[in-house]
Amino acid sequence: MSSKGNDSRDNVPAAFTPASPSFARHRVRTDVSHVVAALPIIVVAAFVTIGPAPAETSSVPLAIVQARAEAQVRPEAEARWSISSANALLTAVEGAAEEGLNPGDYSVEALRSAISNGRQGPALDMLATAAALRLAHDYASGRIDDKAAFDWHLGNSADMNMLAAGLNDALDADRLSPWLKSLLPDSEQYRALKAAYADSPDRATRETIRANLERWRWMPRDLGERYLYVNVPSYQLEVVQGGVSEATYNVVVGAPKTPTPQLALHAQSVVANPSWTLPPSVLKEGNWRSKGYTATRIAGGYRVVQAPGPTNALGRIKIDMPNPHAIYLHDTPNKAVFNREQRALSHGCVRVENIAELAASLADGSKLDAALENPRQTRTIQLERSVPVYIVYFTAQADPDGRLRMLPDPYSRDGQLVARLGTMPNASPVRLAAR
Repeated sequence: MSSKGNDSRDNVPAAFTPASPSFARHRVRTDVSHVVAALPIIVVAAFVTIGPAPAETSSVPLAIVQARAEAQVRPEAEARWSISSANALLTAVEGAAEEGLNPGDYSVEALRSAISNGRQGPALDMLATAAALRLAHDYASGRIDDKAAFDWHLGNSADMNMLAAGLNDALDADRLSPWLKSLLPDSEQYRALKAAYADSPDRATRETIRANLERWRWMPRDLGERYLYVNVPSYQLEVVQGGVSEATYNVVVGAPKTPTPQLALHAQSVVANPSWTLPPSVLKEGNWRSKGYTATRIAGGYRVVQAPGPTNALGRIKIDMPNPHAIYLHDTPNKAVFNREQRALSHGCVRVENIAELAASLADGSKLDAALENPRQTRTIQLERSVPVYIVYFTAQADPDGRLRMLPDPYSRDGQLVARLGTMPNASPVRLAAR
C-alpha cells in the first residue's frame, strides 16, 4: 500500500508540488489576467458560464467585479493564456478520462471552440482558468467535495488559493501538464487501478475501479514511512514500512448498521487489560443489563462499564488512537469470528487477530508482557513515537504482483459514489497516453 513511486512527475520542479512552500506563494500582480487566475474557482466559474452565479455564492466582492470589468474594457491587455497553453490544457482535460473523470466537467467543448477561433484575451483567460482550476482541484482532492457523505474523514481538501498560485507558476514556466499530473496520487495502487481501468472491457468492473480511483484522490499524499493500514473491505490490517507490507492481520470491522468510518489517526498507546465503556449503539440493544456491568446514572441515561478480565469484550489489549469517533484497535475473547470470510460484524471498532504480536511491534515487548500479568489490572504503555493509522475503504486493490483484486462492498458505497461522479460519455476502455 505504498504512497511512493516513480513516474514522469518525478521531473516536476519542486515549485509545482503541493508540499513545496513555493506552491503556496502568492505573487502580487497588476495584470488583470493574473488576478483572475487567483480567484476562488466558484467565482471564476460564475464568470465563464451563462446565467447567474451558483446559489452558494451569495455575493461577489467589489474588487473582483472591478477586475472583471477591467478585463472586459481592456482588450489590449496582454493575454494570460496563449493558444499553446490553452492547447496543453485541452490535452490535459481530454486526458482526465484516463483518470475516470468526465472531460465534459471541464468545459472541453468550449475550450475546443475557443482554440479553433484562435482568439486570445479575457474570454479565453477566464474560460481556461476556470477549467484548469476545476481540474487541478479534482486531481488534488477528488471530484466529490462532500466526502463525509461516504463516512470518509481523512481530510484531504484542496486549498484553492494554493492551486491558483501553482497554476500561475506553471503557466509562467510553460509546465502546465507536468504540474497538473503532479497533483494526482503518487501511488503504486493508483497507477495499477488506472491501468486496469484502461484495459478492462467490463463496464461494471470499470465503474468499480473508477470509484476507487476517486477514493485514492481523497487520500493524503504522504502516508509516512511506517504506518498501519486497515482496508475495511479486505478485512485486513497491514503494517507498512518503507512502502512494503511487513505483516498482515485479519480484522473484524463495523457491521453495515454500525460501519467503521474512514479516518487518519495516530496510535499513541497500548492498553493492557482494558475496561470497556459501552457505546450508545450497544446500550440501545440492552443486552448489558444482566451481565454484571457497572452502570452509573448520568444526564440522559447511563454510563456502563465492563471491568477488565478474560471475558471483557475488548479482550486483553487495546491500541488507543484518540479520535472523536471513539474508534480503536482491540482484541476479542471470541476468536472464532476471524474464521469467517465476511467479517463486517462489529459496532464500529476494529478487532485484530493476534493483536499481541502487533502491539509488541509498536511498544516495548517486555513492558507489555509485564502489563498483561494481572488480567484484572489496566495498565497503559505510551508509545515512544506515535504511529499513523489509516482506516480506508477500497473495493479494488492491486496485490504485490500487480494483479487486480476485486473486494466486497460491505457498505454498498460503490454505486452511490459512481452516481455522484456522473456518467462517462464513453463507456469503452480508454487508451493510456504516455506519461
